[in-house]
Amino acid sequence: MIKRIFTKEEWLKALEGLREHYRVFAPVKEGDFHNFRLMGEAGKPDFDFQNTRLSPKSVIYPQSERMFEYTLDETRQDAHVMKESPKDFSPQAIVGIRPCDGYAFQLVKINFDNPQYQDPWWVRRMEATTLVGFGCNEPCATCFCTSVGSGPFSEKGLDALMVDLGDRFLVRSITPKGEKLLEQIALGSEPGESALRKAQDLSDTAQKKISTRVPVDQLKSKVVNKLFDAPFWEKVSFACVNCGTCTYLCPTCWCFDIQDEVLGKEGDRIRNWDACMFPLFTLHGSGHNPRDKKVQRVRQRFMHKLKYYVDKYNDGVACVGCGRCVQYCPVNIDIRRVAQVMNDF
Repeated sequence: MIKRIFTKEEWLKALEGLREHYRVFAPVKEGDFHNFRLMGEAGKPDFDFQNTRLSPKSVIYPQSERMFEYTLDETRQDAHVMKESPKDFSPQAIVGIRPCDGYAFQLVKINFDNPQYQDPWWVRRMEATTLVGFGCNEPCATCFCTSVGSGPFSEKGLDALMVDLGDRFLVRSITPKGEKLLEQIALGSEPGESALRKAQDLSDTAQKKISTRVPVDQLKSKVVNKLFDAPFWEKVSFACVNCGTCTYLCPTCWCFDIQDEVLGKEGDRIRNWDACMFPLFTLHGSGHNPRDKKVQRVRQRFMHKLKYYVDKYNDGVACVGCGRCVQYCPVNIDIRRVAQVMNDF
């Protein structure tokens, strides 16, 4: 394990130096919010935030991605032949990712990289990516990460972890990827015992600041059909406007749609994020829609994250407790309350 301590100015210089070896994504303040942006294409990295509005999942899994390209020009020999669109799999680092978002990649991995199926683009990007976590000294009031297998200083899924000591950053490696990244940095120094103690104290204190406890311990034992037919879904879904904010912001939502776009005689096959909250998501070519009602779509979202995923993978819920859906839902639907209702039903 490599441990380094940096002044905040040194750390920004270190990130500039890392650009020789990696495409570096870091949090940048844009208006009232922070979002992850590629260094060199956006403003100066700013680590003074609680959490970004969007998780950095789009670095691995773009919101819209050209999969293949083709031509309809019959005069060309390659007419109607699908060719893979160019993609960048060069080394990259996401610096400042919160532990909940780092853990989210491990949950999503079950879908994109498993013994039966591998998404080659997701797998190659993940292999090329180093995740430098950023411990949460001040968790948001909506955070409940400790109830779902993570924590404000959790190391799950991370390659290195940053700790904000106030005037300095302590950074330590967790995996060989993290060691390699820190070895590329000439700045910084070895931390003393006082700095290490302070980092541990911050971790212990942050853990206690997570006041919300969300019960999920009984979900596995629930009979799926009884939960499916439970009477509370009408009440849960009543206020929902099917805007899709919850699924768009969620770091563990992975649904996508594939469509062809043609301009003239040139075409692209594109993969776009999609959401179970949208009426078109389950619309069949025949015109039939098995989830044409709002209550069915809301039920699907929560049943997938809190029951179907639990039963299929036996690895906890498909939620990391980041609280984004709670913060930004325009009608105040709260996954914490839904989880409790399901757990106690």
